[in-house]
Formats: sequence, structure tokens, C-alpha cells
Amino acid sequence: MDAAELELRNATYGLFVELGRAPSAGEMAARAGTTEAAVRAGWDRLHAAHALVLDAAGEIAMANPFAARPTPFRVEAAGRSWFGNCGWDAFGIGSALHVDSVIRTTCADCGEPITIEVVDGRPIPAANGSPEPVWHVLVPAAEWWADIGYT
Repeated sequence: MDAAELELRNATYGLFVELGRAPSAGEMAARAGTTEAAVRAGWDRLHAAHALVLDAAGEIAMANPFAARPTPFRVEAAGRSWFGNCGWDAFGIGSALHVDSVIRTTCADCGEPITIEVVDGRPIPAANGSPEPVWHVLVPAAEWWADIGYT
């Protein structure tokens, strides 16, 4: 990744955090003072480098840990909220922003709501004595990029 791609990646992530959603190529171009075509070409290179994930239309689907579409992993942090791509990324949002967070999701097995408060980078045990949550990943980490949308 060269300096221009790194700058575009950082600006894209910054605008994603600011907006609370994925920026469009037009919004990014206006912010960066460039053309939409230049942004799209840069995003294509970042996608190839696994620095973000584009959908079939060339729009941002994921800027890990942030999801561009609603998921079962809603994260509240710094007075805002975003969707995480998965349980792992839900923890990554507070970490990326260097703030405490609250993760809201549901049990994939029984549908019960799950709320996890993360303070100083660590999940706080449930006050009601419920068991600690367990996160199970079906796909080995080495294979995540083979189908990152499924993973």
C-alpha cells in the first residue's frame, strides 16, 4: 500500500466513523478534493489489499471492523452507534476508537438478547450471574478472506 492509498484508507475510515455509515464515493471525493473515479480506483486497490471490502456495485460493504449494512452486532461507543461485521469486529469498534463500548446482539441459538459492556478493552461480567458468552467461529481464520461476507 503506497502513501496515497494509506491516505485514502484513513480518510475513508474517518468519514465512516463521522457519518456512522459507509461514505459514498461521491462523499469521499468531495471530502478528499478529488474525483469520484479516483476514489473508486483507490477503493479497488484497497479492496485487493484486503484493507476494505467492496460489494458488486463497488460500494463499501465492510471497512473492518465496521459494517456498511445492518448486522446482528450493534455497537454503541463514544455517543454513536455502528454495526460490526461479526462478534469479533463488534469488539474491534471500541478498540479502534479507543473508547468503551456496549455490544448488543442476540444468541444465534436461542435468540435471547445479549448485551456486553466493554470497559478499558475488557468485557465486564454480567451482573445477573448469567454465564459468560462464548463466541464460536465456524471458519478457520486462515480461510476468512475466501468468503469474507460469509465469515
